[in-house]
Amino acid sequence: MKTPEQQGPKRKILITGAGGFLGRFFCRELEKQGHLIFKTSSKTCDLTKENALKQFEGEKLDWIIHLAAWTQAGDFCLKHPGEQWLINQKINTNVLAFWQEQMPRAKLLAMGTSCAYDPKLPLQEEYYLEGKPIESLFTYAMAKRMLYAGILALHQQYGLNYLYLVPSTLYGPEYHLDGRQMHFIFDLIRKILKGKYLNEEVVLWGDGHQKRELVQVGDFVRTALNLMQTLSNQIVNLGSGEEYSIREFAKKICFLTGYDFTKIKFDLTRYVGAKSKVLSIEKIRSLLPGAQKTPLEEGLKETIGWFLKNKEKILK
Repeated sequence: MKTPEQQGPKRKILITGAGGFLGRFFCRELEKQGHLIFKTSSKTCDLTKENALKQFEGEKLDWIIHLAAWTQAGDFCLKHPGEQWLINQKINTNVLAFWQEQMPRAKLLAMGTSCAYDPKLPLQEEYYLEGKPIESLFTYAMAKRMLYAGILALHQQYGLNYLYLVPSTLYGPEYHLDGRQMHFIFDLIRKILKGKYLNEEVVLWGDGHQKRELVQVGDFVRTALNLMQTLSNQIVNLGSGEEYSIREFAKKICFLTGYDFTKIKFDLTRYVGAKSKVLSIEKIRSLLPGAQKTPLEEGLKETIGWFLKNKEKILK
């Protein structure tokens, strides 16, 4: 099978959310392949404004990669439900309107969220719009469902071409260190490193038996770009097919950092979200059989290594 670098012509590509964790990896990979990239981030382009993308009207874009979203990890969704609805609806509506009105020949790649699934139903693509997401993540989940519903509507009426991907939690090096709440795996690493180097008490939320699934960010980008070459007008889960408890993740991090796991305490009063969340990956396995993925221990080691290089920002 040809690599993405070997496939297809060079393209003009607009990326929203280019300054984010995932966006930086997309930009780097696409620039390495020689594509012409137009980047927007929250610092350079306010997508809540109706004409935010007007500056790109003269470009004949081949792809639009829509990553921008207003959210954070942890209990952020509990504290900002109204803002999450209003801000994300504005962002998504403005991006979709630009796509339909100005760039109908472009293919859109958009990101869903695994929290949009009803945990009582199978986490398979055909159930993405069925049932009710968990209460604590309801607003953000429904905003992502509405993004997908809008894409489906534009495809149905105007024949626009899209790919909608639903990732598990992404991890890897170069995560943001700007003070916002971190996804669980990064928060685990930070807390354990603080325990090791600052002798701080390591307290994890919940009993540690809640389970999560991880996908290495580089693996995700390579898979997404491969699918953009070969697949259209589909929704696809991108997960690892494996889940581990928070305790298991913590033990792996402790082993890699040399921290004593028995020192860790668990706060049963804190928010933990879903008890289990592992995506069905039968569809992606059938689409890309034999695709290679980064082993978890290798990915964690690389991520911890990056955190250690930035100790001065983390250990404060």
